[in-house]
Amino acid sequence: MSLIEIHNLTKVFKMGENEVRALDGVSLAIEQGEMLAIMGPSGSGKSTLMSIVGCLDAPTSGTYLLDGEAVEQLKDTRLADIRNRKIGFVFQQFNLLSRTSALENVLLPLGYSGLGARASREKALKALEMVGLAERTKHHPGELSGGQQQRVAIARALVNNPSILIADEPTGALDSKTGEEIMGLFQTLHHEHGQTVIIVTHDLFVARHTKRIVRLADGKITSDAVNSNPIKAGTRRPEGED
Repeated sequence: MSLIEIHNLTKVFKMGENEVRALDGVSLAIEQGEMLAIMGPSGSGKSTLMSIVGCLDAPTSGTYLLDGEAVEQLKDTRLADIRNRKIGFVFQQFNLLSRTSALENVLLPLGYSGLGARASREKALKALEMVGLAERTKHHPGELSGGQQQRVAIARALVNNPSILIADEPTGALDSKTGEEIMGLFQTLHHEHGQTVIIVTHDLFVARHTKRIVRLADGKITSDAVNSNPIKAGTRRPEGED
């Protein structure tokens, strides 16, 4: 059984008297340890799919099995537990607390873990070390570059050692060089720690850092292909490529 199994998923939003079908019969399987991109233009349904896979939203119809568990049938408390233990999120906007240090930002998800203060601190320090910020633990977001802030956000997503890491446009707020460094970090984390990494993006260059690219348009999967030659960390974006 796959880590993630989605069958004939639909999501309909009501806009007054109108209905918008954001997802229209999506079926998808993702294996443990895969690194893939879900790609599409604005309005394609990729963010809606990410929200459902991340247990942030529920489908209108269809089934979603996560580790064999039917997610759409779970109560809110169980969904919150799954999000905290199994899924780490990285967003385009870093969503860091500006008045707290990098270490304190990474500690936030551990408030529900039941760990003591010392064990929590050790986990947070390890997560910051994993993303190359062992020397920046006391710095506040305003004292860090955009790339360093995104690394803090990634450390926060990793601190509970989730089996799934979901990144929504993770390079969108960064310059191209810093974006390339962040994609290289995702590749390293995937290779060394084995998380299932799902990159949600509109950017083909970003998507090509992964080993599989799923394309959406108008709420449907239009292609699902293996990328046999992923872009390696440090590769510069070709001039003129958007």
